[in-house]
Amino acid sequence: MPPVTATVTAYDIATAYGAGVDACWEGLRAGHSAITDLDRFATGAFISGRAATMPGLDAAAEQSLVMQMLAPMLASARALVPGDTTVILATTTGEIDLLERNVLQGSGGTHDSRPGLLLDRVCSALGTAGPAMVISSACASATSAIAQAAAMVRTGHASSVLVVSCDSVTEFVFSGFSTLMALDAEGARPFDKTRKGLTPGEAAGYMLVMSDSRARAEGRPAMGEIAGWGMSNDANHMTGPSRDGAGLAAAVSRALASAGIDRSTVASVCAHGTGTPYNDAMEMKAFRLVFGGNPVPTYSVKGAIGHTMGAAGLVEAVVTLESLRRGAVPPTVNTAQVDEDAVGWVSPETVPTQGADTALTTNSGFGGVNAALVLKRECSEFGVQLVPPKLPSEGGCSG
Repeated sequence: MPPVTATVTAYDIATAYGAGVDACWEGLRAGHSAITDLDRFATGAFISGRAATMPGLDAAAEQSLVMQMLAPMLASARALVPGDTTVILATTTGEIDLLERNVLQGSGGTHDSRPGLLLDRVCSALGTAGPAMVISSACASATSAIAQAAAMVRTGHASSVLVVSCDSVTEFVFSGFSTLMALDAEGARPFDKTRKGLTPGEAAGYMLVMSDSRARAEGRPAMGEIAGWGMSNDANHMTGPSRDGAGLAAAVSRALASAGIDRSTVASVCAHGTGTPYNDAMEMKAFRLVFGGNPVPTYSVKGAIGHTMGAAGLVEAVVTLESLRRGAVPPTVNTAQVDEDAVGWVSPETVPTQGADTALTTNSGFGGVNAALVLKRECSEFGVQLVPPKLPSEGGCSG
């Protein structure tokens, strides 16, 4: 019996660039950072006053910030998502703004922000009646959720799994990172010599993962494959990564083994790349442990859209698939002086990768969690192909 392939059949994201995948990709390719001065709450007591927030959100609205981001795309996705789909919600703080409002203003109880209630809202918006769960593993939440979705599909436990991810910029989140002295007052500069910290960002999105047989039977497009995944834990520190990179290297090695591929086939790496001194240094050590002295085009999107926390892995998985489809690695925005450790790996310019069909994306989080995904570009002939055709300046399916 042939192995089951975890096929990506649909996805969408909303970031500080605005709604949609194209808005994000075009912003990245233009080298434009969406990090701006924050006016959602007072920032005078914090070490930074900048963040990457999605335009058009109303912090005073009855609906939470994450549901304001999710509602439009879930309404559009409802027709695409089968009713028996398993739903996995990945988030770190969910509707934390509701808790903030209730506590600071004394306007209600603390139960309104429970992740389970947000999960119910998501399933209601989608009209699904299948199993549902929440995965919250710090800033590797969405990566872990996508790995779980792929594992369920590959093992036959589900034929359709939707990963929904979201997190927002709130005073609670901002003050926490400020207290840790982890913010860069000028904006995150991943892998830069002068980097000083991260910049909070917000995002939401979804990814529909189906078995190849079901996708084919239902005439769905093949937009990519979750080919492999791996996880590990440093068990080193509550907020700081292990300095030697061994934990992340282990997660990446497991992902490659799960995909059944050699490291030489990886064309690019979408790194966690927060812009903090310790994270970026740890990642470069990990990548060198895995890939040796053969640099692989590596980039981070967090200087552009900020650190979107639990949503980061989903946004970055989408960017990785878009990178494979379009035949280019986007620039690491906001980085001007590439650190010595990252020279030859990271670039502030777009790097062409035409013909590449395999890429890696990684995330790490508080508590020492590390997660990695191996993604493949699909050039399948089955289904209704909704992916735009190859453009003269971009890579595409050659077959």
